[in-house]
Amino acid sequence: MNSLKYIEIDHFELNSGRSISLKLSYQDFGRPLHKAPIVLVNHALTGNSQVTGANGWWNAIVGKGKIIDTSQYTILSFNIPGNGFGKTKEHFVEYYKEFTAKDIARLFAIGLQSLQVSKLFAVIGGSVGGGIAWELASLRPKLAEHIIPIASDWKATDWLIANCFVQERILENSLDPIADARLHAMTFYRTPESLSEKFNRTKADRFLHNVETWLNHHGEKLSRRFQISAYKMMNQILKTINVADHINELKNVVRNIEGSIHIITINTDLFFKPEENWNTFVELKSIKKNVTIGEIKSVHGHDAFLIEYQQLSKLLVPIFKQKLSIDDRSQLNYIRNR
Repeated sequence: MNSLKYIEIDHFELNSGRSISLKLSYQDFGRPLHKAPIVLVNHALTGNSQVTGANGWWNAIVGKGKIIDTSQYTILSFNIPGNGFGKTKEHFVEYYKEFTAKDIARLFAIGLQSLQVSKLFAVIGGSVGGGIAWELASLRPKLAEHIIPIASDWKATDWLIANCFVQERILENSLDPIADARLHAMTFYRTPESLSEKFNRTKADRFLHNVETWLNHHGEKLSRRFQISAYKMMNQILKTINVADHINELKNVVRNIEGSIHIITINTDLFFKPEENWNTFVELKSIKKNVTIGEIKSVHGHDAFLIEYQQLSKLLVPIFKQKLSIDDRSQLNYIRNR
């Protein structure tokens, strides 16, 4: 895989007031940095910076000839501090409850500044990664030409906070915390219809239904590669997405965002409800022309952004499938005006 790179960040003050130092890790793919438009990809809860290539979790979307084409773009992806990727041990995870999604967006902004990146073609992310995209756009309103939150929202609703609270209790009290928390989470990442379509009440043996063996598989798989501290940290970031306290405050924030906002929702998402995204679109469209919304139709719920690649690609075509060449005048202007 493309090797992890690190940015040293000293004396970073969390919103809680605590000062920490850390290494912000990242990977880059595709064209050399500053030689092509840059796309920042924010990973989801159990994801990481390995967005493409060997073991890339988003290979269907990011790669050579894919909708986010590594032969046309530079792809950057930071690891959310504390996610444990690269088997790093980070002392600050002890204070995970003091972190917020806004803190992570601020760290990403510092990382971009360290890399001398003052302009992004796009920032894109699914689930918690989309929430961080919202937060980054609010902090750096001139940074990205396109802001693309997928299966996400600008806020953690009471419903989402409740689910994160249950996840945290499982992580704190279970004898097999990562596996058990994952089992619970999977029932919200999918839908009743998705499970019925996949298993149809079939059995693996006399005692276990296939849906139970599938859940056990996902729990065991995550236990092998994830640390409990990472799960707690990512769950905390998820429940603290909060660009604004209410819709009118969000409108004031969005008035300052220069880039286009492209909301992508999922009609069956039980985690980030589509109604919330449609309401946001209607409210923002009254004050900002360059806001769009697209909806993935799927039986698979929240996880559809990792399953319905053809639909997602079609929704992203108007953004990413533009004529891009190092010799093209608009491309030269883009690089010159960084």
